[in-house]
Amino acid sequence: MLKITNLQYKYKNTETIYTYNLKVKPKEIVAILGESGSGKSTLLDLISGFLEPDSGSIIFNDKEINPLPIEQRPISILFQNNNLFEHLNVEKNILLGISKHKDNIKKNIQINSILKKVNLESYKDKLALELSGGQQQRVALARVLIRKEPILLLDEPFSGLDEKTRFDMLDLVRQIVLENNLHLIMVTHEIEDCKRIADHIYIMKNNILEEQ
Repeated sequence: MLKITNLQYKYKNTETIYTYNLKVKPKEIVAILGESGSGKSTLLDLISGFLEPDSGSIIFNDKEINPLPIEQRPISILFQNNNLFEHLNVEKNILLGISKHKDNIKKNIQINSILKKVNLESYKDKLALELSGGQQQRVALARVLIRKEPILLLDEPFSGLDEKTRFDMLDLVRQIVLENNLHLIMVTHEIEDCKRIADHIYIMKNNILEEQ
């Protein structure tokens, strides 16, 4: 279980203090709603280690992860934009998520397996810039999933897609979360996204995260 307790953060030169409390179980999807600038993405930065909290705790499976550097945290994060290197093909983009120490046979097996999951088996050699927006996000999702980290953070990664493609991606995420016992936190401004896949919905209100 991922448990965040009285986590607080204040940006320099401001008086605003953001406060977060939430729990996420395996196979559970938590969605976070709120206006732009309300502090939604700040929470993801705190969990992933891009920001250091002023107080509070982040516990995963009874272990405090606050002291851990970014690269040692059991976390993968998918953003809305700039997830891929457009001059690289699909395979090389996904390889960026795999340890350099694995042999080529194991890497190839992993890539083929993950491409099958995101329905892009025939796109392995295509350049990222040749793909549609939905296909690019599938590749980005594949690279995140191949790392096999138990905590997945989504920062509005599908908001630029048309509704059908967005819903297809959300359904795929839901399936993958269930199959791999992931803990998912999704930041979004789309209530329909929450209704489609979220088990619990929180909202940032007056700089405090509240469960709905």
